[in-house]
Amino acid sequence: MSASLSTASLSASDRAQCWREAVSHTFVPMNVEFLEKVPSPGEITGHQLGPVRISHVRAGPQVVTRGGRLIADSDSSSLILSLQERGTALKEQDGREALIRPGGFSLTDTSRAYRKRIDEGFAFTSFLFPRAELDVQDTDLRALTATAFDGAEGSAALLATYLSRMAREAAGFDEAVGRRAASTALDLLALVVDDHAGRAQPQGSRTAASLERVKDHILRNLRDPDLSPSTIAEATFMSVRFLHKLFQQEGVTVGGWIRAQRLERCSRDLLRPVAGELGVAGVARRWGFANSSHFTRSFRAAYGMTPRDWQVGGHQLHRND
Repeated sequence: MSASLSTASLSASDRAQCWREAVSHTFVPMNVEFLEKVPSPGEITGHQLGPVRISHVRAGPQVVTRGGRLIADSDSSSLILSLQERGTALKEQDGREALIRPGGFSLTDTSRAYRKRIDEGFAFTSFLFPRAELDVQDTDLRALTATAFDGAEGSAALLATYLSRMAREAAGFDEAVGRRAASTALDLLALVVDDHAGRAQPQGSRTAASLERVKDHILRNLRDPDLSPSTIAEATFMSVRFLHKLFQQEGVTVGGWIRAQRLERCSRDLLRPVAGELGVAGVARRWGFANSSHFTRSFRAAYGMTPRDWQVGGHQLHRND
């Protein structure tokens, strides 16, 4: 779902009122003070992906504030992540202030008072979602409001890159893909929060759900010899680094988990009639092993014998039964 608004064709007085209403409707109710005698035209284009509302915003110098009665009248808490693209914003919340320059991003919690001032024409892309959708500790989140994140370094760079791509492609996503993309974005944001809190691994039920989603994709594509961390990450809308972190929680690598699943299926098939039709090499190819020598080495490392010895031993057990 998408929507757009522009105040370019309106008079100065109508433009101001229309913009104030549009800002409050797009985000949450807030006050807007213009820093120009005649407000510059403003434009908002939005898309909804699952619980995440994406908004591309362009306008002239202004100050937005939220507090007091506006917060008291709200019945839920939301978070806003803003990727700054043009102009520098001064953000204030929770006793901190930070300058958010182009390429950086910041977090705002709408349940507490905040202020943002931009003294020049600006553009940013924002991501609004319910606080309940982000599986992080409140203390960790509160420590990061009005903080400037560098979109070029570390986990913040992974998140910024992913969000930028998601925003560009949002209009082409169907509902199911959009929800998955938004879920991954929230996973990455949780990773950023955890990283800044000194937690080495992603945590919580959301990351567990992400891991299950990835495993389901792998099992459905186990026969594909081109299955790899990069193709899995692309298909499940996450970064390769985040994919590796998910499996690190279980003490395995992505490649190791894939190999174990393939070997398990090969070991079963080698004891079934299908092995007589395909041969050892055919069974290996059936489950995504493109190289017979690699398959034999991997099988020996896992089961202590070659695939042929396993097959022969298995048939002997069946005959003894």
